[in-house]
Amino acid sequence: MYIEPTNENGRLVFERGITGPVRMLFLLRFREEADYSAHPELAPGQPITGREAYRRYVNHTLSFLTNEGGDLQFLGTGGFYLIGPLDERWDVAMLVRHASLEAFMAMADNQDYLAGIGHRVAALEDSRLLPIVETDRI
Repeated sequence: MYIEPTNENGRLVFERGITGPVRMLFLLRFREEADYSAHPELAPGQPITGREAYRRYVNHTLSFLTNEGGDLQFLGTGGFYLIGPLDERWDVAMLVRHASLEAFMAMADNQDYLAGIGHRVAALEDSRLLPIVETDRI
């Protein structure tokens, strides 16, 4: 299960020397029922699905994203791989553009943004996040 980045992952991303816009490719698998045990202050009065908890996270996050010059570029329903492990599926694929890696990190350190991060934690069973940079060559 991967929910938070590790220091090693962060180091490797910054060592890439990314400048300018960066897109983040998210693969998300939701819990059947959101688990707010780590953030009880955000827990709704009744149980909700992981998908609904993530919807709350996105609604909370969009203004921070647009304020830093980013946007949600793609949101799609996932499923099982055509090429990949048969036992691995993703509920949602999402592509988010950030003005820069620095802008992404500034948002990630913003205390007002962090106040809603518990919805993401409650929602996710597993995830992947791949920073990608546009190129004109292979």
